[in-house]
Amino acid sequence: MNRPEQADPRAEARTAWTRAVLRDDTAEPIRASMDAGFRSYWRAQAKDASGLRDSVIVMDSPPDKEDVRPWLQVRGLLQAGGVRVPQVLAEDVEAGFLLLEDLGTDTYLHVIDAGNADALFDDAVTQLLRIQAIATPADLPAYDSALLERELRLFDDWFCGRHLGMALDCGDMETLDGAYRTLIDAALAQAQVLVHRDFMPRNLMPAADGPAVLDFQDAVLGPIAYDPISLFKDAFLSWPQERVDAWLARYHARAVEAGLSVPELARFRRDADLIGVQRHLKIIGIFARLNHRDGKPKYLADTPRFFAYLDAVLPRYPELSGLQRFIEHKVKPEIARLAAIVRE
Repeated sequence: MNRPEQADPRAEARTAWTRAVLRDDTAEPIRASMDAGFRSYWRAQAKDASGLRDSVIVMDSPPDKEDVRPWLQVRGLLQAGGVRVPQVLAEDVEAGFLLLEDLGTDTYLHVIDAGNADALFDDAVTQLLRIQAIATPADLPAYDSALLERELRLFDDWFCGRHLGMALDCGDMETLDGAYRTLIDAALAQAQVLVHRDFMPRNLMPAADGPAVLDFQDAVLGPIAYDPISLFKDAFLSWPQERVDAWLARYHARAVEAGLSVPELARFRRDADLIGVQRHLKIIGIFARLNHRDGKPKYLADTPRFFAYLDAVLPRYPELSGLQRFIEHKVKPEIARLAAIVRE
């Protein structure tokens, strides 16, 4: 006996809202994409007297999981600063639905390659410089010592502890504490600007007046080198170091020209390296959490990229030698052990 499919109240609410706002009782939202959080995106088309209108995007942000108000607040801040962001066509904040312009199906991650990367990144830096020039409101969260440490602890809690099953001893914790203090102090010593926190190709959409910037709701006041290193040392795409170096130098020159508070180039490269280490460790932890807490295992496949980033940077900084040894002699053997178990 076949059981009837269970109704999905959220899907029903999403469809009803889409039809109401488009004034089309035949509109049917079709999955467009879903990010690592709880938001999902749906493409819909509405019929009018002249036929099909341009498609639109419905953002579904369940209020009990992802409050849409921070997204709207930061969007307004960015738009006022001249940053290209998605247009909002309709909203229901209490229900967690937004109607957005449809920017297409391809992000920078889909279209970027070795041949067009210089031009695409130059356009991205144009948007980034606008972001960094925005005066931050008093109520914007700060990338303070507590937040930087909470993010770093994702590495030892979720990746080392939960994913690898490591029991960290007092010596391990002392090593990590010392490295984290170095990274936090370096971050706090940088000039503080509006930081997107995930300014990377997957969150940039090609547009004639863009790129359009996405996924900005977690913006904070933080270190100026954070977003440039996020752009060039991507979570899902790696580039040769010489190209990364050239892009960082190009960003630095443009930032100086724009009047932003960047230090001289050698210091900026150090700042970018160290805040990059903080980000790499955080993302490794986040990817483990996405797997074990949220049932999203696909992100773990990209953790080797971040260990490669760490391998390239840590040997240059003696103050992080303890972290380098910990990863090399304790973490990597556990990764190999787990991989062997999976292969069996």
